[in-house]
Amino acid sequence: MVSFDRRKFLQAAGAGTALIPFGRAAFAAAAGGGNKRLVVVLLRGAVDGLNVVVPHGETAYYDARPTIAVPRPGRDGGALDLDGHFGLHPALAALMPQWRDGTLAFVPASGSPDETRSHFDAQDYMESGTPGQKSTADGWMNRLLTELPVKRTSTSALSFGPTLPRIFAGPVDVATVPLGRAAANPIPLDRPVINAAFDQLYTGEDTLARAYREGLESHKKVMKDLQADMMAADNGAPSPITFGQDTAHLAQLIKQDPSINLAFFALGGWDTHVNQGASDGQLASRLQPLAEGLAGLATGLGKDYQDTVVLVMSEFGRTVHENGNRGTDHGHGNVMWVMGGGINGGKIHGRWPGLDAASLYEKRDLAVTTDFRSVIAAVLAGHMKLAPAQIARVLPAAPSADPGLMRT
Repeated sequence: MVSFDRRKFLQAAGAGTALIPFGRAAFAAAAGGGNKRLVVVLLRGAVDGLNVVVPHGETAYYDARPTIAVPRPGRDGGALDLDGHFGLHPALAALMPQWRDGTLAFVPASGSPDETRSHFDAQDYMESGTPGQKSTADGWMNRLLTELPVKRTSTSALSFGPTLPRIFAGPVDVATVPLGRAAANPIPLDRPVINAAFDQLYTGEDTLARAYREGLESHKKVMKDLQADMMAADNGAPSPITFGQDTAHLAQLIKQDPSINLAFFALGGWDTHVNQGASDGQLASRLQPLAEGLAGLATGLGKDYQDTVVLVMSEFGRTVHENGNRGTDHGHGNVMWVMGGGINGGKIHGRWPGLDAASLYEKRDLAVTTDFRSVIAAVLAGHMKLAPAQIARVLPAAPSADPGLMRT
């Protein structure tokens, strides 16, 4: 009889699964706090925040971008006015109801204090929550899992995508869900013969056996909810936009499983060096499905929207001046989006440094006046109800929480 390592066999057989089914045993955390949820959307590639939340009140913006500036409100393809100085890219029109009802806010001139323009390093710092420190082993959302004031289960955190991202790296296991319609596809462990073989292997009470049984239970639970959601969607025309499908899946999962506390999405395609476009074009074609997916999440959550906050962020911004290819290059300051219940929305937060030459970072970029960690800290304090000591463990050496972002 050939001997083998059970752990290696389990990992090999589970490769490419629709949900990594290996969670740790649930435990009861300290009492207190409601079942609040946080959804993080990372726009990989550095979205151009100046064309997301447009400073249409500044002449310098239009001087720096002769072909890619979004026109002023009221003009053809113009920005959607927010407060007289800033406007929203017209492709984000689906989010205007959230702005008007006070559940959407923006923090321009936000970002990392680290000056790198490397996508890899900047994303790493944003996901680890420790800018400038490459030695951090885990991600801040994994650390957050250990601080939540509610019972933790194997489905407390969901990561949408084929691999576990840096932000969820760490000792606490996280369930991964594939994107799009593949989310409800069966995995090898769903086959009766394979399932029976694994059940026979893991009948004991050792750590690996308990992890297998708990993970399999969470997998079956999520798959059941996802398949029910797919069947309902098939009664009408399916959405052509993958992100919209994924946020619909998340809303359905939250309705079916109130123990879900954290979720993460990463969306690519924001590195617009060439032919970025203004009101239309490359950037607009990505912003529209993003906005529709977020608006669909808010609608799909129903009453659960009030217990949910969505953070949208990107590793850094783009240059103020357009380049010779009618695009933008790697910059510094960007804009963070905060949406959901408890948000002091319908407002622009943070300190705007301006776009005049004397105010630019290294004479080329929007300066960072709000550390991205202070925005996260405000959500952790005001929404997730974490104490200062807990926030310090999630975001070591972070600045204080951004005041006024959350309703008191």
